[in-house]
Amino acid sequence: MANTGKKTKGKQKIEIKMIENQDDRLITFSKRRSGIYKKIGELSTLCGTEILFIIFSPAGKPFTFGHPSIEFIANRFLNGNIPVIDDMHALIEDHRTVRINKLIQLYNEVQSQIDASNETQRVLAQQITSGGDSNRWWETPLDQLNPRELYERYSHFSKLLDLFYISRSKKIATASSTVAPTGPAEDAPTNFPLS
Repeated sequence: MANTGKKTKGKQKIEIKMIENQDDRLITFSKRRSGIYKKIGELSTLCGTEILFIIFSPAGKPFTFGHPSIEFIANRFLNGNIPVIDDMHALIEDHRTVRINKLIQLYNEVQSQIDASNETQRVLAQQITSGGDSNRWWETPLDQLNPRELYERYSHFSKLLDLFYISRSKKIATASSTVAPTGPAEDAPTNFPLS
């Protein structure tokens, strides 16, 4: 195996000095400004204090950052360190409450669907076990069924047919997405007789 060596210079130490070109300085500032704001926000969160930060671009344009907000810091400074009620915390709390209520509602809906599914599964298991091997619903002759039982049998067969169609469609979709067909498919017939 031949050694190809490094293809990149990797991490190198850069000398910190003033960027001479004005355009390059503006570009570097615009790229690093969001990172500076992020670090200031993390610092204020860790210290639990309010921060007002003003940074000037190389062109002399001021950029400000305030935590929790610039208005909060300005009002606190103008009112002589009197705490000002900040509506931002109430807004965040209201938003959190609405999200929690939506999640609770979604949880309750999913739980009711799971309960309904479990009940259906329990009823079907009970029907299967109570019928025994000789008294299954599909083995009873049609002439011995009343109209309600005929409708139930039709419903059961319809559900079974739907499951067959879904299973077949999934297999066809999987097969067609992985391998392009080369000839006529040797698959089950598409029409299932109902009677």
